[in-house]
Amino acid sequence: MPAAKDTFAAMNRLPLPQELYLIAHEPSGKPLVHQSSMALGLAGAALLELALSDRVTIARGRGIVADGTPVGDAVADGLLPLILRDRFGGDVKSWIKKAAGDVYDRTRGSLITAGVLTQVTKRRMGVLSQTRHELADMAWVVRACSGVRSAVEGREQPDARCAALCGLVGVLKVDAALYLGRPSSQLVGRLRAIAGENSPVVQEVVGIVETLINEAAIAVYR
Repeated sequence: MPAAKDTFAAMNRLPLPQELYLIAHEPSGKPLVHQSSMALGLAGAALLELALSDRVTIARGRGIVADGTPVGDAVADGLLPLILRDRFGGDVKSWIKKAAGDVYDRTRGSLITAGVLTQVTKRRMGVLSQTRHELADMAWVVRACSGVRSAVEGREQPDARCAALCGLVGVLKVDAALYLGRPSSQLVGRLRAIAGENSPVVQEVVGIVETLINEAAIAVYR
């Protein structure tokens, strides 16, 4: 992805789950990471969208709803009923695990509704059909990546929202989508550091998402 395109304005940015979804997929719709891991990342992004909009307060792995007013994003707002129904003291880890069940489909659906993704059905060998959700305009991915690239390269000081996206991209290890030409281990470390240097809420939620992804990976081999 040419660096010159980083000059796209930050206006009209998509919510965090949608931006993470775009970064974690190829323009053809092929995912860059296993869908179960991506779902945990998207759930964490949706929760951070609420936290950074002052709808949810999070500290030490617990959370409460501070303001039940929707933020205007169907994916993030879909978490509010789940959180409000929680009877067990607001365990953030539990929220993310529960939200991961359908967050992938809801995020993709919201991008289709917004016209960012296009559903394409292609026939193979004249009989079998395959449905893909392809990017309608590459500019959306450029916008999603631009803040992350600028933060990694030190050209801009990231705000909490950008730091959250950096951390989640690092945890999911979809850094190849940034086209920065650095070793993946080095780049992932930098992305995690950006998240850790910012808001404590960002650091905490990103850390919980990483823990859940690691636990899921270990469970596969048990």
